[in-house]
Amino acid sequence: MKPTNPPPSDQERDRLSEGRSTRRLTATVTDLEVARQKAFLVSAYFDSRNGTGEIERSLAELALLTDTAGSTPVATVAVRRPAPQAATLIGQGKAEELAHQARALDVDVVVFDNDLTPGQQRNLQQLFKCDVVDRVAVILDIFAQHATSREGMLQVELALLRYQLPRLRGKGTELSRLGGGIGTRGPGETKLETDRRRIMQRISSVQKRLEQVHRVRETQRKNRQAASTTLLSLVGYTNAGKSTLLNALTNAGVLTEDRLFSTLDSTTRRLGLPNGRQVLVSDTVGFVQRLPHQLVEAFRSTLQETARADLLLHVVDVSEPGVLSRIEAVQEVLDTIGSGHVPELMVFNKIDQAAEDIVRRFRRLYPEAALVSAAEAVGLDDLLLQITRQISSGFSDLELLVPYPQGAVLGELHREAEILSESYNEQGTLVKARVPPDLVSRYRQYLITETVKPTDL
Repeated sequence: MKPTNPPPSDQERDRLSEGRSTRRLTATVTDLEVARQKAFLVSAYFDSRNGTGEIERSLAELALLTDTAGSTPVATVAVRRPAPQAATLIGQGKAEELAHQARALDVDVVVFDNDLTPGQQRNLQQLFKCDVVDRVAVILDIFAQHATSREGMLQVELALLRYQLPRLRGKGTELSRLGGGIGTRGPGETKLETDRRRIMQRISSVQKRLEQVHRVRETQRKNRQAASTTLLSLVGYTNAGKSTLLNALTNAGVLTEDRLFSTLDSTTRRLGLPNGRQVLVSDTVGFVQRLPHQLVEAFRSTLQETARADLLLHVVDVSEPGVLSRIEAVQEVLDTIGSGHVPELMVFNKIDQAAEDIVRRFRRLYPEAALVSAAEAVGLDDLLLQITRQISSGFSDLELLVPYPQGAVLGELHREAEILSESYNEQGTLVKARVPPDLVSRYRQYLITETVKPTDL
């Protein structure tokens, strides 16, 4: 099953099952009970400034992606070219050489660590005599397997449809003319045109359904703003430990695996800070270098929740090589989705797995960062204190007199502010509280004195 064709019919599935049973590395057919494919990984690079280490890291990440998608990498090769070749990316001669190597290894799929044009993909498949996919297809396949919520599945489907549309092609009798009649656009419409029209209709349908989900999300956001609830958003490279950190802080019970993109659907939980204030913490999908633009567009509404956050917790796996390039990749995605302006707290995770000199290096580079091990619950108290300092910037110390009949106001203060002291007199409850800037006006009628605090606690 090629990644560009529609799902097979039941008859086709039966016919395929009679032959060698392997799971195709495409998001159109997923059967985890069949054998894994053998994958041959190819990385083409065209810039002499690319160091060996950078290329090796990129291929290592592609191997992890391929494994996560359900295929086993059996060989990797890096190809240096002066410039991309239009027909095959790597040139006819090199492609034929690698095709002989792939056949000798009896591989089922060739995975390029590059974006392939539809024409390049077709030409390479003819040469290799097996499936040829690019990095984008692998990531889309992983997302298709792991999405579980209604919104997540719709977003992945939209990304897949946008990826498949330019790759539609007919062959053999599929391009024969169809007869006219009811239900066709007109006499002479080809199978290719029919498939393209159906995909366009499906894209329109999915977009409408996503708009409905987005309206619900927007309503929830407005309710949160009306309640003046502070939102923290966990961002970071995939497999950096965001879900593990969310579980450690809030007992969220989110699935955690040592695999790429093990969780796609966002989860929001309430978190109590050391000053008694309650905030919300939201997880987001992990990023990778060269995150497919189809996914960025499809997940834009989900990712843009980070733009509305009060603080980003940028989780970094400090034990991984190439940490700085991963930080840069995350920053690029945040800038793309309009979240570059949101205050950010760096959280270097997995310090228990990193060498001491590496930890010391990042402590020097990022003196304001938190260093934690979410899995071992190390450094979490310090992280909570740093979060408190960050979101308490510009808070005001208010001395308030709240009449006894208005107990709901006291309840809100306990949820949204830090209570410094509380006493009682004949008129009501005397409260000293540290209040966020956007809530000060709400308590003006009870105000006795006010002092604006600096950024530190």
